[in-house]
Amino acid sequence: MTALKKTFVDLLPPLMIAVALLFWAYGPAAVLDSPWTLMVTAPLITIVVLLLELVLERHAGWRMNRQEFFTDLFYVVLSATVITWTTEALAEAPLRALKASLGLKTGWVLAMPWLAQVAFAVFVLEFGQYWMHRLMHNVTPFWLTHAPHHHLTQLNAAKGAVGNPIELFLISLSVLALFDFDKTALFAAFNTMGVISTFAHANVRSNPPIWYSFFFTTIRHHSLHHSTDYEATRCNYGNSLILLDRVFGTYREGEASVVGQDDRKRLSIVEQTLFPFRPLIDRIKTRRAVAVGQPVEASSQAVSA
Repeated sequence: MTALKKTFVDLLPPLMIAVALLFWAYGPAAVLDSPWTLMVTAPLITIVVLLLELVLERHAGWRMNRQEFFTDLFYVVLSATVITWTTEALAEAPLRALKASLGLKTGWVLAMPWLAQVAFAVFVLEFGQYWMHRLMHNVTPFWLTHAPHHHLTQLNAAKGAVGNPIELFLISLSVLALFDFDKTALFAAFNTMGVISTFAHANVRSNPPIWYSFFFTTIRHHSLHHSTDYEATRCNYGNSLILLDRVFGTYREGEASVVGQDDRKRLSIVEQTLFPFRPLIDRIKTRRAVAVGQPVEASSQAVSA
């Protein structure tokens, strides 16, 4: 790869962010006002990065295959439908109702410059996700919901959507509904975070420059977070803003090419769904075994926290 081509490849994440921002700032009003636009741009980001994986592969061991593709597709659809609907019904709508009942006004947000609104939305959403993510790595019940995501044995563009449904719901929670944003600024923030987090999970040979990686999460940061050593996963919690790890002392330099937990056992969709309930399931099986006089076998997987 020539120096010029390498520079271009390394600049792909910030260039895609720039494209997303320009689209939401200057796109045709009829397109930006359509409720379908965000539903198109979000998966389009993933598709573009998946195509980049075909020509700019980072690790051969992370190469996409049929099983991984359809598993990822299942979770992308799940996140865009059931998780989104559940979050709207149980969190977003109640927050908007609370805001209205209390008469909360945040006109100061709308008065901010458009790009400042985008940055503020990214910060608010990512700040909550950082602490939720950190909680999941340090408190056992929350770790049980998040652990399936760490059983991934390879990283790809859509892997950020893969996980236990309870975790996917918890990590989607935010207080954005309490603020009044320009709709295009809010959607630009979603797409900006989409670009960052997609590249942070992607098997793409792109190493953004320091002025990007100081603030935003990259595959180097996030692959280390997915490394096979459980203790090593307790760092680099920022899904998009690695800056938060630098500020709160959880940043760690490094990169991993081998990822996974529990001897790198890949979990099926059913296993991921049932994982948080495994301690309860194991206790029930133990009681039944004792009741009938059968020998008790240890669970095949360790639960760490």
